[in-house]
Amino acid sequence: MSAVREQLPEGRYGRSADERADRKLKIAGAVLGTLFLAMIGWFGWHYVGGTKISAEIIKFDVVSDSEVQVHLEIRKDADVTGVCTMRSRSEDGAEVGRKDVPVDQAGSRIDDVYSIRTTAKATSAELLGCTAR
Repeated sequence: MSAVREQLPEGRYGRSADERADRKLKIAGAVLGTLFLAMIGWFGWHYVGGTKISAEIIKFDVVSDSEVQVHLEIRKDADVTGVCTMRSRSEDGAEVGRKDVPVDQAGSRIDDVYSIRTTAKATSAELLGCTAR
């Protein structure tokens, strides 16, 4: 009895269909991976480069049951205007005060204290964000 070969002799007829499919998948994966990295890079550049106003709360002080004073430091491009939004919360987490601070002063750094009126005693103050106009 003779044995029957089920495979073609190696190297005689070129690449098999599986090898061609593997190569196409590798190319498609490389293209998609490159596009994904380019997209991540674009979003990162847009986020960092597009932020023209940033701020941070240096400290806050609960002055009374109806007021919180917030020391806010704002950094921006010298010619940019915008608004920063702050809020204060009570002990149970409910929002008891909110204030939009206009940022229209000249200069690249603003360091000031702002007062937030509250509807109940606040226990915290937070910066929600700043947007350029």
